[in-house]
Amino acid sequence: MSHVVLATGGTGGHIFPAVALARELRARGLEVTLLGQRGGMEERIAGEANLPFVGVSAGKLARSKPDPREVLRAIKGFREARSFLRKARPGCVVGFGGFASLPGVLGAQALGIPTVLHEQNARLGLTQRLALRRAKFVATAYPDVKGLSEGRGVLVGMPVREDRVQRAQALRKLGLQDGPLTIYVTGGSQGSLALNDQVPGVLEGLFGVEGLWARGSVQVLHSTGTRWIGRVSAATKHLTWYKTSGFVDAVAAWAAADLAICRSGTGTLAEAAFHGVPLVMVPLPSSAENHQLFNARSVEAAGAGRVVEEAHLGRDLGSVVLQCLAADVRAGMHAAALARSSSGAPQKLADLVVQAIGSSSPLRSSQGLA
Repeated sequence: MSHVVLATGGTGGHIFPAVALARELRARGLEVTLLGQRGGMEERIAGEANLPFVGVSAGKLARSKPDPREVLRAIKGFREARSFLRKARPGCVVGFGGFASLPGVLGAQALGIPTVLHEQNARLGLTQRLALRRAKFVATAYPDVKGLSEGRGVLVGMPVREDRVQRAQALRKLGLQDGPLTIYVTGGSQGSLALNDQVPGVLEGLFGVEGLWARGSVQVLHSTGTRWIGRVSAATKHLTWYKTSGFVDAVAAWAAADLAICRSGTGTLAEAAFHGVPLVMVPLPSSAENHQLFNARSVEAAGAGRVVEEAHLGRDLGSVVLQCLAADVRAGMHAAALARSSSGAPQKLADLVVQAIGSSSPLRSSQGLA
């Protein structure tokens, strides 16, 4: 049985595509191991997905102000990953970007193990640039990726968990009512302080303490991130129509949602498109080179969502939400979202992995750091 190692971690946007690929590879009879930062959220998610996990040290490589301690952690992680890979002898290592993926990818390349990179943004990330030259394939989520020469990337889309559940079933699982329009608020796997602090007040101003846009016609599911659940629960405990959770089943949440208020990372946008959910997007202003704003503008141009910049959140969010809740507007955005879906991405990425395994050559034990 061929063995594939998925190097990932740091954020859900890097981890969940790896889990989606793992499901597809396992369905094809391949053995899969997740490799990431020891103690990172990827370790927990691997356990929940019943995936073997190997943890190594990982150093975050800051662009503006490098920290020597982080560099030392990265070197230690490289050595740990290389030691594991030399023993495991996988046919391929897939890197999903982010600092936690770097030890596994560079460790594999030092041993001559074929590597496949998945770039989820429209601009090649720093860790991917470091591994680009020796990668067998570079899979992309966008047709054009800045930093990749023409013909270097293979468009596969953004792998997401391609499961569907009936809306009524999803509502029951989440403890929500069947009937009201459902607004899903999410800042991603770790939550968003700006959304957590500002969205509840804006929505209370719209719908009132008793949800009086029309009584019982709207309910909210707010995924706060585990760090912020106490803060948001305290602020919304008087709102019977406002349900908070530190972490939710994303498939159920997207299946239940009539509208979502969210950031605009590629993973979030891909999940919304797969489920056909209209979006009100609040791009993260500090995202690298402001890529979330460009992501969101692309979705808006396609008619699948509206953009509210964080600086104008308190001023503009309420009116935009009301516009998007209109039935005809939601119907148009739903259709546009489905048209953007990159369904089949896990299968396309798995195809590249299988090709890379076919090109495997014997491990080189003498290359790389001692």
